[in-house]
Amino acid sequence: MTDRDVDEVLRRAHDEEWARVVAALAGRFGDLDLAEEAASEAFVTAVERWPTDGVPANPGGWLTTTATRKAIDRIRREGQRHAKHQAALLLSDDSPAEPTGPVRDDRLRLVFTCCHPALTMEARIALTLRLLGGLTVSQIARAFLVSETAMAQRITRAKAKIKSAGIPYRMPSADDIDRRRSGVLAVIYLVFNEGYLAADGDDPLRVDLSDEAIRLGRLLHQLLPADGEVVGLLALMLLTDARRPARLSPSGELVTLDEQDRAAWDRTLLAEGQELIRGRAEAFAAGAAPGRYQVLAAINVVHTTAASTRDTDWSRIVALYDQLLRLEPSPIVRLNRAVAIAEVDGPSPALAEVDRLTEPLAGYHAFHVARADLLRRLGRIADARVAYDRAVELAGNSAERDHLIRRRDQLGAPGPSS
Repeated sequence: MTDRDVDEVLRRAHDEEWARVVAALAGRFGDLDLAEEAASEAFVTAVERWPTDGVPANPGGWLTTTATRKAIDRIRREGQRHAKHQAALLLSDDSPAEPTGPVRDDRLRLVFTCCHPALTMEARIALTLRLLGGLTVSQIARAFLVSETAMAQRITRAKAKIKSAGIPYRMPSADDIDRRRSGVLAVIYLVFNEGYLAADGDDPLRVDLSDEAIRLGRLLHQLLPADGEVVGLLALMLLTDARRPARLSPSGELVTLDEQDRAAWDRTLLAEGQELIRGRAEAFAAGAAPGRYQVLAAINVVHTTAASTRDTDWSRIVALYDQLLRLEPSPIVRLNRAVAIAEVDGPSPALAEVDRLTEPLAGYHAFHVARADLLRRLGRIADARVAYDRAVELAGNSAERDHLIRRRDQLGAPGPSS
């Protein structure tokens, strides 16, 4: 096996096994810092040893065993751990497991631990993205539109809060699940988004993350089958992931929805996602109000049932965004609504809506992408070029930058700037 092959195995092992290793150690030792540090040490050891010793037959098992030994060594060195940690040293593989709650999945239990109501919503999401998804602090900061330093402090404070409050690593009781649901759903959706279009780096699609989010969504649906928002999130992820085969060109450039080959979409995932939303029709007829994820899924149903962008029912999409704004009056929702307004009323009123969002979204690349496209459609080529340049600067991965550069370079000669 060549060095390049080993590097690829190491990368894949990190993508596939990080969450399993951290969750397994968190369950055994009850310490998130210890779990993360020992997992990191295990991966460093793999980087050092696998190129010379060879890749083990079971990389995940090797990493978990190595990380466990690293954790035990660290406990022994410190010598001042809580009695629970010391007792963990005596556990053998044959010891009876502690009750795990209604779902026997280390990673899902880790999500619920990180989403404890003692933490702020931002801390819950950031911590789980770090521990479950293995995202870097920089990647998470980009997702939250904050500085890397601020995000590092947020994660550190969250772990300290879990430790000081004695928050247990287990599924919550049935009475607690509702209180934590919104945080868990937000975590899973952000993990999915990072996989569907990475915030940073040269690998625009992290299939392991989007697959992991969908797997967690399915588990959560098993746990809460009648919960409309759980259904909505799972449907949303399936409908979005169905478009993955058409997301990149052969050269690795991002392909936006209006340019995608719809024949390449995964029809099985589309059918499953659409059926989940149709299954909510009875609840809506009985007066149940759809939540955020159900509305987003409904928007995706409109997109994925249209034969083309031109055939899309844009008036319906605007109406759904109006509904979403009542639930979540955020600048990003307003931006997406403005993009739909452009298809109904034209680019001029849409640009007026977008320009009202300049202050809150100045550092958000999609804001500049939307402005660039609207300015292009209005013939304001010089202004469109400036907006594309800013979008390229802020874009997080090479696939998106390549797409934006191509769109910018397709602009004609500069025209009036106003």
